[in-house]
This record gives sequence, C-alpha cells and structure tokens, in this order.
Amino acid sequence: MLKLLLDEHISPDVASGLRRRNRALVVHCMAEWEGSGFLGKEDFACLLEAARQRLTLVSYDRRTIPPLLKLWAEEQRSHGGVIFVDEKTISPANIGALVQALTQLSRETGKWDWTDRVYFLRRQP
Repeated sequence: MLKLLLDEHISPDVASGLRRRNRALVVHCMAEWEGSGFLGKEDFACLLEAARQRLTLVSYDRRTIPPLLKLWAEEQRSHGGVIFVDEKTISPANIGALVQALTQLSRETGKWDWTDRVYFLRRQP
C-alpha cells in the first residue's frame, strides 16, 4: 500500500493538499515526520527509517539517491520505494501540479507493494 514521505525540499503544503484530496492516503512531510528529527540527516538514515515504516520517499534528488539505491540493490537491502520528480516536469513551486500528479498516482497504484520500486512521476494532462 502506498504511504508517502515527502523529502525536505517539498513544501508541507503538498502534504496538506494530498490529505485534503484523499483522507485515506498516509502522507508525511519531512518537516513533521518523527518530530522533524530527520531534517538535515543523510539520505541513508532517512531511507532506512522510511523502509522500516514502509514509506515511499518522494524526492527531486536525482543526484545522491540513485547511487544509494544502486548500492542498496547490490547489498540486497530493501527500501520502501522512491518516487522521483523532475524539476523540468513539475516545478517544486507548482504545488497544485505536484498534488494532482501524486493524487492520480495514488489512485492508480495505491494498492501496489512499493518495496524496492522506483517510479518517475509525470505531470498530469
């Protein structure tokens, strides 16, 4: 089942918008998650705890997370899934477009097992 963790570079307004559109969707933003104890922490620590809680990370970070996922795959270490967003596809400032795309994704894939899944989010028409 899809449960989201928005990385610290995604506005908490996205989490609020997602919760308004779908009250059943579990969504956390890094600023609120675990008492904001993971703000500024290394990707490894965040992904590890997200995996433990079966949360899928939503991130614009395509620089540091993919090498970490590659390493984890080589070590046969599981993660809770990662949804990458491209700034050219959906700007971080376009909160409405990001809420819409994640809402649609949750409708289409909400029942999937997101363990070790990597997904590239597309803008909704």
